[in-house]
Amino acid sequence: MPFTGDEKESLWASLQRQRDVTLGKLEGLDDEQVRRAVVPSGTNLLGLVKHLAAVEYSWFCEPFGRETEPLPFDSEDENADLRVRPDETTADIVAFHGRARAAADEMIGELGLDDTGTAWSGETVTLRWLLIHMIEETARHAGHMDVLRELIDGATGDPPSR
Repeated sequence: MPFTGDEKESLWASLQRQRDVTLGKLEGLDDEQVRRAVVPSGTNLLGLVKHLAAVEYSWFCEPFGRETEPLPFDSEDENADLRVRPDETTADIVAFHGRARAAADEMIGELGLDDTGTAWSGETVTLRWLLIHMIEETARHAGHMDVLRELIDGATGDPPSR
């Protein structure tokens, strides 16, 4: 984390840090464990990674007219992007996250903080707002992942340790 970086560099580094934390929560777990639902909502570690990948694409790329791959959103199922299908592997979801992250990073690198795009809601948003929003979104889910990981195998911290 750059303690003396400019605003964009600092925001971007904070987002990178939170992204790394979320992926770190999968380390050392097998496919069954990353899919295990240990809370009544059915939320699981791998589903949160899938969700974060989808929102990286939809918040960073779509407002600026950048292409994305098909996203797992469904107007009839608001949690579709959190569900991991039986045919999706951990490697598939991690790769999806990597592609979304790379596409977002390319766009972030090319734009200034005051550049604007149009969000899915029709609102005009700046890159600055998007970075702040995605730091919040990713950190929120990193916290969820902290709890899920502890319930799965007792590991806590960053990186997880038992």
